[in-house]
Amino acid sequence: MFSTRRDFLQASAVATISAALPASNALAQLAPHQTNEDTFLARQKERRKDLWALLGDLPCEHNPGPARLVSKEEHEEYVLERLVLDLNGVEPVPALLLIPRKRQTRAPGLLYIHWHGGMYDLGKEMLLEGVEVAPPYAGVCAQKGLVTLAIDSWCFGERKHEKNGHQGEENTFKLMLWKGQVLYGMMMFDEFRAMDYLASRPEVDDQRLGALGMSMGSTKAWWLAALDPRVKLCMDVCCLTDYEELIKAHGLRGHGIYYYVPSLLKHFQTSEINELIVPRAHLSVNGKLDELTPPAGVDKVRDYLLPLYRKYGKEEDLRVELFDCAHVELPEMRQLILEWMDRCLVARTQSRPNSD
Repeated sequence: MFSTRRDFLQASAVATISAALPASNALAQLAPHQTNEDTFLARQKERRKDLWALLGDLPCEHNPGPARLVSKEEHEEYVLERLVLDLNGVEPVPALLLIPRKRQTRAPGLLYIHWHGGMYDLGKEMLLEGVEVAPPYAGVCAQKGLVTLAIDSWCFGERKHEKNGHQGEENTFKLMLWKGQVLYGMMMFDEFRAMDYLASRPEVDDQRLGALGMSMGSTKAWWLAALDPRVKLCMDVCCLTDYEELIKAHGLRGHGIYYYVPSLLKHFQTSEINELIVPRAHLSVNGKLDELTPPAGVDKVRDYLLPLYRKYGKEEDLRVELFDCAHVELPEMRQLILEWMDRCLVARTQSRPNSD
């Protein structure tokens, strides 16, 4: 067990997460477009610490116990394990693990992050069921050979503890504030620990990990990729935009209370969080008519990130697109996602297929 926050952060699978210390003044004052690669990467590490530090008191000292297998379901293309994970030491976390029948010996791993949509009863089941505006991904992940994990977020699915889900979310947010915690921080901590579990599975190649989500899941996907360098591919659907542009468009009402991190804008804009993903692969698809993603804000993020990918990585590893739609995943969006899965996760191996 880790005795202090520093002990956990130093011993974590991601070495860049360490005690929440402020960035050095010299690095903080460097414009990202003016630094060399080493300085840029050093700056990223310091800024990543700053981002973790905004997420409240996290249960870093908790040493997770083993997962509990609840049941196993046999499907034509995959085996589905229903699990209970010990991620935070506060409450158990129900999860789904999809294991494709046909997969590489060490298969890519994908963390699928469900949306909000006011659908507090849905949670992780979105992977299997989808929603009206976004078809399910279970079959897709099985066909691609992706070992896929989905957890119930705080207040959702089997972690919905009050009949009125909206009220439950607000009460959880308020109680956590009293305790020095941030609801979004606890959410991100769970996703980070879920990635720990996914990477530990013997079926998974821990060098090929991705994150995918829509709406709330989108925001959590790009935050996770920023916080956790293990994420080699980030795919976010319908929730990337500049915070200031969101404010100008009077769009704050569209986001749940979970979305709001105290003092965030004193330290980060959307682009600066996403800068921490560079040069790893990042696909973001959004709707021009979506009130949650003002298009001017999407353009602003893309225009900030592209020069960084050109300088420190490959331009083709960033794609931020706007489509003529509202808050919906179009077939054209799905096609791009499938292509990026193939290029950035599936194709990066020489392992031979494995059939159960």
